Amino acid sequence: MKKLIEVAVYYFPNFHVDPRNEQWHGEGWTEWNLVKAATPRFPGHEQPKIPLWGYQDESKPEVAEKQIEAASAHGITSFIYDWYWYEGRPFLNGALEKGFINATNNNKLKFALMWANHDWVNIFPYKRSSELTLLAKGHTERYSFDLATDYIIEHYFSHPSYLRMDGKLYFSVYELMSLVDGLGGIDEARAALDSFRMKTRAAGLGELHLNAVVWGIRILPKEKIVTNPQEMLAKLGMDSVTSYVWMHHTAMESYPFVSYLKYAEQSIACWDQLSEAFPLPYYPNVSMGWDSTPRTVQSDTHAPLGYPHTSILVNNTPSEFKKALEAARTYVERGHLSTPMITINSWNEWTEGSYLEPDTVHGMGYLEALRDVFGVKE
Repeated sequence: MKKLIEVAVYYFPNFHVDPRNEQWHGEGWTEWNLVKAATPRFPGHEQPKIPLWGYQDESKPEVAEKQIEAASAHGITSFIYDWYWYEGRPFLNGALEKGFINATNNNKLKFALMWANHDWVNIFPYKRSSELTLLAKGHTERYSFDLATDYIIEHYFSHPSYLRMDGKLYFSVYELMSLVDGLGGIDEARAALDSFRMKTRAAGLGELHLNAVVWGIRILPKEKIVTNPQEMLAKLGMDSVTSYVWMHHTAMESYPFVSYLKYAEQSIACWDQLSEAFPLPYYPNVSMGWDSTPRTVQSDTHAPLGYPHTSILVNNTPSEFKKALEAARTYVERGHLSTPMITINSWNEWTEGSYLEPDTVHGMGYLEALRDVFGVKE
């Protein structure tokens, strides 16, 4: 009997009002502001993207219930929330804590955290040729790390819908270098992670499954590429690796457009390379698309200047997305993973052009592709 494949979809929670966003960008601001303001930057460029369900407040339980119902009915088994912790307190936690956790149907979908511990810089939107403004620093010192892990254990790990891999609580870290630098070195980071494991155990919640997001191409400003990730992963005691988005591994070789079909083939070829490169289980990633132009000032001339001025994936139709999903299913069904899992970018990265939520062009097409490949067969 084949094992159920964990279909874990990243969730970017910047579509509800957060006090720090209001401080930085003004009253009532969410990233929907950028989605609404997007314009075509080249002939044939499909912008703006318009959500079929409207510009919803994801912190409302009734909105979370609609998302959960759609996700669980189309083969998704879990949301992995991008989780932020800056200056000793959480950021953008309303979608999970006010929305998902208060949803009456949250037993239908599991959730986990990916600690997005990168610098938070002002790309909302980014003005060409301007100096990047650092809004919050991703480095987390030990005192703040201990506060964060106490918060995680108290607020999330005891929830019955929290994702477990082989019985262990799944927790992912986005940027290893930020983790290590903030804690003062590899040995200090290992001690902090060991403490996290012990605190979780002492709370009666069992063991942790620590996952690392790996990547070889810098995207966000100020990201640092790990030069010897294999050694670092071993010293930190990580349990598995995965990816966040294809852009982390596959260069976009033309501008302004890149064919999704060709790009998918190149990205899928990376799975075996990554699996061979790391001694830990590698969970393959599928990306639905890429278009970060909404995060640029729309009156600026667009050019290949680096994120968010990057190339755009085109022809990423539901049928082409389905082919990538089928390749992922075939890959994990080889049986080389003790617990088969894939990650998908993303449920709602609207300002990076990678989302499964229905829009006014394709409707439910991307979710239907997922259902066709991973949905429970009658």
